[in-house]
Amino acid sequence: MLKIYIARHGQNIDNKNGILNGHRDEPLTVLGEKQAEDVAKEIKKDNLHFDVVYSSPLQRAFKTAKIISDTSNQPQPIILNELIERDFGVMTGIEANRIEELCAPDIIKSNTITYFLNPKGAETFQDLIVRAKKLLKIIKTKNDNKSILLVTHGDIGKMIYSEFYKLPWKKVLIDFHFGNSEVLYLCEDCDLNKTRLFISKQFNH
Repeated sequence: MLKIYIARHGQNIDNKNGILNGHRDEPLTVLGEKQAEDVAKEIKKDNLHFDVVYSSPLQRAFKTAKIISDTSNQPQPIILNELIERDFGVMTGIEANRIEELCAPDIIKSNTITYFLNPKGAETFQDLIVRAKKLLKIIKTKNDNKSILLVTHGDIGKMIYSEFYKLPWKKVLIDFHFGNSEVLYLCEDCDLNKTRLFISKQFNH
């Protein structure tokens, strides 16, 4: 049975400063590296082994993947471009606390995050579902009956989860927070209440 684990990257400079990342490529903070190490230790403690580790090409994800691989004795990460974060269009580099001001009424608010839906130049969540479907097809074709780690980002990570379980994407956005260095678990026979595994002790979204 194919098992897929999705890890979000650790905190990076834009996260710390409340800036919308998108395709911006800022490095992890010291805290972000600690978060990645924490998750790696949890993976090692639980004796999880991955046959393949895939990473987004952005450095905040690749560095997280590298720390996990090196700390928990996993294969070295392979870049998979489909794991890149959502393109935020004109919202790239904008302060996160301005989302409602700039994008309302085309927003969705959860308990922790306000999501913008369709600012100019941005990928929509429907676009991400299409990308997630392509990604899952690639993974299933290449890695039947293996254990896979995907190190990626918040919005695309949630849409991979949505597509895998065939859940409405709007529901997934508001149902749970996918914070820095948290891990989601995907498998066909999973109890959905047990699919969110690790929360870094140094949590910060």
